[in-house]
Amino acid sequence: MLEVRNLHAGYGIVPVLEDVSLSARAGEILLIGGENGAGKSTLMRAIAGFNRPTRGEVLLEGRPMHGMAPEAIARAGLRLVLDGHRVFPELSVYDNLRMGAAARRGDRVGFDAAIEEIYTVFPILKEKHRKYARDLSGGQQQMLALGQAFVAQPKVLLCDEPSMGLAQALLPQILSFLRKWAETGTAVVIVEQHLQVTAPYADRAMIVERGRVRFECPAAELDARLAAEAALEQAGAGR
Repeated sequence: MLEVRNLHAGYGIVPVLEDVSLSARAGEILLIGGENGAGKSTLMRAIAGFNRPTRGEVLLEGRPMHGMAPEAIARAGLRLVLDGHRVFPELSVYDNLRMGAAARRGDRVGFDAAIEEIYTVFPILKEKHRKYARDLSGGQQQMLALGQAFVAQPKVLLCDEPSMGLAQALLPQILSFLRKWAETGTAVVIVEQHLQVTAPYADRAMIVERGRVRFECPAAELDARLAAEAALEQAGAGR
């Protein structure tokens, strides 16, 4: 569904990503971890078209996205949910969801069904559907941001730090929603710091370090692989 080949990207003349490749298949979750400053958010923004890659390519269902504007990439079926609860604060909860469905005009039945599903998964949004988004808590705004993406029914969802600003008790609810969403056939890529909490919901994991892919493995093996990498580092430091 999504393929990234040998991607290089950064900010102006400052390089951040070097030769990063990844893939995400329909129905699976790819978890991307790494320390702050490793380039994870830059990778998400480059895939979605906000940071133009200097080299490499991004393909959606085999179709190159090179040179396309972010809104064109979104219309093609790829959505990015940024960290920091990016919603429209002066619009109601319901109108925020309507904005998310702008790409599927004319599909009123599908939109209504998606709205009802979001309200079932996150009943607090139904309870507050007439409230301004600015009056929601941080966790509720994150739910709303995910709802905006869900009603658009993208083929690929990129989710950057869904735990940012959330009470940790809410993260499993968010991750369960993303797991069920992936199982409908969407390819989901999650950037997250809380690897131990997130890995059980993912299929594969990838660790980025200093703008490069350090390793990739099945998500179930992530803890063991991280422990092995840490042991190798300590042994190297000892020598």
